[in-house]
Amino acid sequence: MTDTYAIHAEPFYAPQGREVQLYEAAYAARLPVMVKGPTGCGKSRFVEYMAWKLGKPLITVACNEDMTASDLVGRYLLEANGTRWLDGPLTTAARMGAICYLDEIVEARQDTTVVIHPLTDHRRSLPLDKKGELIEAHPDFQLVISYNPGYQSLMKDLKQSTKQRFVAFDMDYPAAELETTIIATETGIDEATAAKLVKVGQAGRNLKGHGLDEGISTRLLVYAASLIRHGVDATDACRMALVRPITDDADIRATLDHAIDNIFA
Repeated sequence: MTDTYAIHAEPFYAPQGREVQLYEAAYAARLPVMVKGPTGCGKSRFVEYMAWKLGKPLITVACNEDMTASDLVGRYLLEANGTRWLDGPLTTAARMGAICYLDEIVEARQDTTVVIHPLTDHRRSLPLDKKGELIEAHPDFQLVISYNPGYQSLMKDLKQSTKQRFVAFDMDYPAAELETTIIATETGIDEATAAKLVKVGQAGRNLKGHGLDEGISTRLLVYAASLIRHGVDATDACRMALVRPITDDADIRATLDHAIDNIFA
């Protein structure tokens, strides 16, 4: 089963600082890790890269508001001959020694996330109350969570009792030169075009808090570059990938469209 969750090919990841070395130290100490940063800045890619680099299986859970503790831990399934217990992803990771990555954990209800607490302190255990079993986490197990601080609110934030169980990394969009390299490497477009896309991205990010809740992510810049790589006109690709997905406000759209026209003129 371990091979099912293994990362066989190296994911492309360009370090922004010392995060790779710091994560390796956190893993060596088996400390739970929290990765914070805006949408599309590379949080999930970073975790995937570290799982590959460490040679550990990775089980990823996309958290949502309908997720229950049973979705993480497991449940009994009713079958023709009775019931059968099915481990959830968190339990599976704890048993096999995988890295369990809970993506955008603040989307889950707080009464669901408390189930991770025993795995994030000295106990490193997971009680399966419904099954009457206490799992001692495999020595290689590590828990990683991520979320976007820009979407924090009273209704969507982690409890301090949860936050203080993790060491944390702050991530952001890469510097312009590095982001240009990332886009060119990911998509195969020339660096001059990639640099222009980064300028469009920066124009969008400057509008964050002035009409936009979030800036244009690196992920969206890669989408735009992919369209260009497949023959779409650059201005059309930018409108399609960078503007229309993030806003319906006519004034913001006009501002960004004008920036695109100027940059790709």
